[in-house]
Amino acid sequence: MGEFRSDHSMYFEEMPEGLEMVSPARTVTEADVVQFAGLSGDYNPLHTDAEYARGTRFGQRIAHGLLGLSIASGLANRLGFIESTAIAFMGLEWKFKAPILIGDTIAMTARVVRKRAIPRLGGGVVVLAVAVKNQRGETTQEGEWSVLVKSRPE
Repeated sequence: MGEFRSDHSMYFEEMPEGLEMVSPARTVTEADVVQFAGLSGDYNPLHTDAEYARGTRFGQRIAHGLLGLSIASGLANRLGFIESTAIAFMGLEWKFKAPILIGDTIAMTARVVRKRAIPRLGGGVVVLAVAVKNQRGETTQEGEWSVLVKSRPE
C-alpha cells in the first residue's frame, strides 16, 4: 500500500483493522545522536566515541535504539491520523533488530492489527504493528504500540 496521509485525525471508529500507513522518511544525523545523548544522559561510547565504535562489530558509531523509537513516534505523528484524537500512549512491545547508522534514512510503517472499545474511557485501544525501516528496506526495529483513541463525538 502507498504512503498514507490523513488530512484529519481519525477517531477510534474510523480505524479499521488492516489499515496500513507509511510515514515520510527522515535522515538520522550526527546532531540527532549528540542531542539525544545530552537529553537522555546516555553517553555510551558506542554512540559517542568514534575510536571505540570503530573496534565494535558495527565498525562505526550507531544511533541510540531509543532515539530510533523516538523518531518513529514523531514520524507517526506526522501522518496526522491521531494528532488530536490520541488520549494516551498505553504501552509497547519492541524489538531492536539492527543498528540505525548515522546518515541512515528511516521511515515507519504501521498497521492496525486489533481494536478494543473502552467506552468508559471515551474511546478504545488501537494496537498497531509498527516497523522502522532504513533506506535499504531493512527492518531495524519493530513491535506493537497500544494507543487509546477517542471515539467520535455523538
